[in-house]
Amino acid sequence: MAMEALASPKDADDALAVLEGNGIERVHVGIFDLDAAFREQRLPIDQVRRALAGGYSFCNVLHKWDSSESVYGEAPYVDEPVHLDPASLRRYPFEADAGLIIADYAGPSRELSPRELLKAQLARAEAMGFGVRAALEFEFIVLDESAGSLRDKRFDDLSLFAADNRCWSGVTAATNAGFVAGLEDMVRVLGIPLHRLGMELGPGCFEATLAARGALAAADDAALFKLFTKAFCREQDLTASFMAQLSTDFPGLSGHVHLSLADKDTGAPLFHDPDDAAGLSAPMRHFIGGLVTLLPECLALCSHTVNAYRRLVPGNWAPRTPTWGVGNYTTAVRAIATAPEEARVEFRVPAADTNPYLAMALCLGAGLWGLEQAAEPPEPVTGDGRDLVPEGLEALPRNLSEASERLAASKTARECFSDAFIDHFVASRRREVEAIERHVSAFERARYIEVV
Repeated sequence: MAMEALASPKDADDALAVLEGNGIERVHVGIFDLDAAFREQRLPIDQVRRALAGGYSFCNVLHKWDSSESVYGEAPYVDEPVHLDPASLRRYPFEADAGLIIADYAGPSRELSPRELLKAQLARAEAMGFGVRAALEFEFIVLDESAGSLRDKRFDDLSLFAADNRCWSGVTAATNAGFVAGLEDMVRVLGIPLHRLGMELGPGCFEATLAARGALAAADDAALFKLFTKAFCREQDLTASFMAQLSTDFPGLSGHVHLSLADKDTGAPLFHDPDDAAGLSAPMRHFIGGLVTLLPECLALCSHTVNAYRRLVPGNWAPRTPTWGVGNYTTAVRAIATAPEEARVEFRVPAADTNPYLAMALCLGAGLWGLEQAAEPPEPVTGDGRDLVPEGLEALPRNLSEASERLAASKTARECFSDAFIDHFVASRRREVEAIERHVSAFERARYIEVV
């Protein structure tokens, strides 16, 4: 691709200057819904000018429907005013003269928005004197299936792209270098900084680690990476899957959050202490203490699909308990503090299907609560922590139904994330569970039809 990423604008006037200076004639303006699906409209530049000035609205149904676009939220369904975020402006990678801007409701539906929930946690961090940097990393499976072939096969017996891949395989990387380079080029046009991109665990499996930056931009990066990776693959009659567990024949796919705090005025990193044997500062310990304490009651925020819990079982790398450790890949929270600028927490519970805004809001919100409470974490785990429940902490919920009810009952979650959001989100998760529970699979029929 010959296109280059756009400069990040500071405000609406700057955004218009960037658009006009780069010959952008139309902009894809969209809102991420509860499942982080991007719902957009393609606007000509004259309408973008009006929209940036506050003259834009969108039907308020987006935060009131489920993943199958079945409406469950309360009426009325009407247009609500929408705010465009000028700082989110990107180049649209599939059109030479187009851009993209992320928006969200400015009316009553604002309190139901995952992106606004993250912004509220960032405002909370700023009020406490913290700057926040973050990044996400995703594993994903590429299938040798088009939209049509998926449906012809009824989403079963699926063919793999890079079927011969093994973890970090140099042979597969070389064989598919053109595909990987093309994906990286598209990500660069979007202005998403990549730390690395390559092969991962098993047939068809890839991993992308995004580079750290301001937390809201990092969450935008993650949501857009998933969106346009799917589009890039579909353009080639392939399918990129970010499902947590595609089947028992595939590895569980992760969507880890990396996050660090700094002094908002000086920029000095706050998660490193050179006098501590492991390099961990007191703020980092309290942050971890808050995260592992609240995780059992807030898990639904980062694991919001029924399928996410199929990954949290033995046989996968995924941590299944509220543990932490220094550099330990088997724990829910991995503390990294080898150097001041690298000191961060890696939140390893979320799967690739996670909503980046919710996963980051949970990680940050629970960590800030830990700082407010001076929460001490349990002893760090040095061995395999995947099945270890630390003394004094609860086990994680085993399914979305249990996780949703724990979230609904959590006073702390309501204090951190608001009654309005928790009530609405829990209702949406209950609906998701009901939809799956009504469905009877071929596996279930094979198991029971001749036996019971």
